[in-house]
Amino acid sequence: MKSKPIHALTVDVEDWPQSTLDFALPITERAARNTRRLLAILRPHRVRATFFVLGLLAEKFPEVVAEIAADGHEVGSHGYSHKPVFGIGPAAFADELSRSVKLLESITGQRVLGYRAPDFSITQASLWALDIIAEQGLRYDSSIFPVRTSRYGIGDVPRRAYPLPNGLIELPMSTIEWLGRRWPVAGGGYFRLYPYALTRWAIERIQREGAPAVVYFHPYEIDPTELDEIEQSVPLKLRLTQGLNRGYVAGRLERLLRDFQFAPVAEVLQLTDQAIAK
Repeated sequence: MKSKPIHALTVDVEDWPQSTLDFALPITERAARNTRRLLAILRPHRVRATFFVLGLLAEKFPEVVAEIAADGHEVGSHGYSHKPVFGIGPAAFADELSRSVKLLESITGQRVLGYRAPDFSITQASLWALDIIAEQGLRYDSSIFPVRTSRYGIGDVPRRAYPLPNGLIELPMSTIEWLGRRWPVAGGGYFRLYPYALTRWAIERIQREGAPAVVYFHPYEIDPTELDEIEQSVPLKLRLTQGLNRGYVAGRLERLLRDFQFAPVAEVLQLTDQAIAK
């Protein structure tokens, strides 16, 4: 009998006001608290994930990054400032990536193998970033949504993991093909806004294709009161797109962890110690 694919569970560790409202804002204690709460949800299920950690957050809360690693999770880079890749250019991107990787490795004592761009901002206009990621010794990228939206995505790339000419492996975000189109699924706002039954159906469909799904969360998505309690004013449209259904996420995540098997990205891609030895 063919075994079921083990899916990749990933977490983008950042602070919502700083990453969404104003890059100049400080990282708050709330981000650390939400990350610890997410770790507590994963522990009873004995599920390990990949945590793509923002450099600014690691700098302020190195103890949180150490706790992530101590729980057996993989730690990857989410960049340093959360500024979009296509907005900062190659030189600044290379500097931010290097700073974040060195910081994370100094905290965890582990090699950083993977990267995810803030807001999936490796697009057609910033594909140059993939060569920089490879040049800095990382082994995979998981930044590209293989569907074109108004904010991100590249519509004509493969939907499954694929090698790049520079030696990097690209693990695209999950989509399904339905009614002649690709549809993004399995994380973030899609997980919050879609009924859980739809998410489960989409992952099962990807599973039947023999491929792993790439599921992603942000720690702030299990914090339903954040947008009412922060000092900053949040526009109504943003309040709806970023806050709606946060109160359901923790419970849905519990169901997801019972329904499917998950592992960190490096294990899903079979980047063992032997495979990554240079």
